[in-house]
Amino acid sequence: MLTLPVVSMPVLFGFLGGLGMQEMMIVAVIAVLLFGKNLPSVARSLGRSYADFKKGLSDIQSEFHSATKEVEDTVNDRGYSSSSSSSSSYDDYDDYAEATAPKFEPPPAEPQKVENG
Repeated sequence: MLTLPVVSMPVLFGFLGGLGMQEMMIVAVIAVLLFGKNLPSVARSLGRSYADFKKGLSDIQSEFHSATKEVEDTVNDRGYSSSSSSSSSYDDYDDYAEATAPKFEPPPAEPQKVENG
């Protein structure tokens, strides 16, 4: 049986899933060597960028939800709702109709030949 691993880290940091403590220390040392005194400002700007990304994502989600709500309201106003009230309207109508095709009647028996002997 094939089982998929459970991912506990956010998708943004999904590439860090296989890193242990030693690898994280190496990444931290490289970050300090690259950025030095600017590391706090770089981290701050990354945090702001992440916050702006999350805000933009939530704005898109809210616009999507409002658009779907608007479509649902329009559909419900026009009477295309799939609620229980539409199922009760089926009881008001009798859709049963008699078959219009002719009924099957077997052909009359063929006359048998009489032998005169």
